Amino acid sequence: MLKIRKSNERGAGDHGWLKSYHTFSFADYYDPSNMSFRTLRVINEDKIAGGGGFPTHPHRDMEIVTYMIEGELAHRDSMGNSEVIRRGEVQYMCAGTGIAHSEFNAHQDKEAHLLQIWIMPDKTQLKPGYGQKSFMDEFSKGHLVKVLSSDGSDGSVKIHQDAKLWVGWLKPQTLTLPLSSHRHGWLQVVKGEIEMAGNLLKAGDAVAMSNENDPQISLKNNAEILFFDLA
Repeated sequence: MLKIRKSNERGAGDHGWLKSYHTFSFADYYDPSNMSFRTLRVINEDKIAGGGGFPTHPHRDMEIVTYMIEGELAHRDSMGNSEVIRRGEVQYMCAGTGIAHSEFNAHQDKEAHLLQIWIMPDKTQLKPGYGQKSFMDEFSKGHLVKVLSSDGSDGSVKIHQDAKLWVGWLKPQTLTLPLSSHRHGWLQVVKGEIEMAGNLLKAGDAVAMSNENDPQISLKNNAEILFFDLA
């Protein structure tokens, strides 16, 4: 079973310094039919103007992932981490019992474009944690790269949930997604165009999958995708 979520169906907010698109209910955007998908709770596409950003704010009991599309993001948190997140990197935070952090565009003169992803953890009251890793070399090889998993396999970042995230910077091809019929998948198109089961998907579009075994996609041009394998 496939369910298409088109880019223009998402919630949207324009705060001047921030343009944000919400796949699932978030902040002032409420849609009871799109609260989450399995343990995937948030996919926000954020475009942050030069010098703009989020002042210090708290989180708890959530696995939080930042994926950069363009630009750089400066991060500081209550665990003492002060980092810049760049293209080709994945940042991970276990909010656990509670953290506070700020995120600002690292540049004054260009936009930062990113995906903010929240995954519900497999348990609450975890010890807060932080991780950041560059996958640039792997991405440049043009195949799917596992960047998150519950066991840290294949060099992926370990998270507290039975979930995997694959990223692909891909050339035109037909590709089989790593999904078995007892699992659930979420495909997010970041750049380019793909075709799946006769549906054309463009940047910002997504498709949820259940009871699908080794689903296939066809890339019509260079494309960038995120694929979640969920329990």
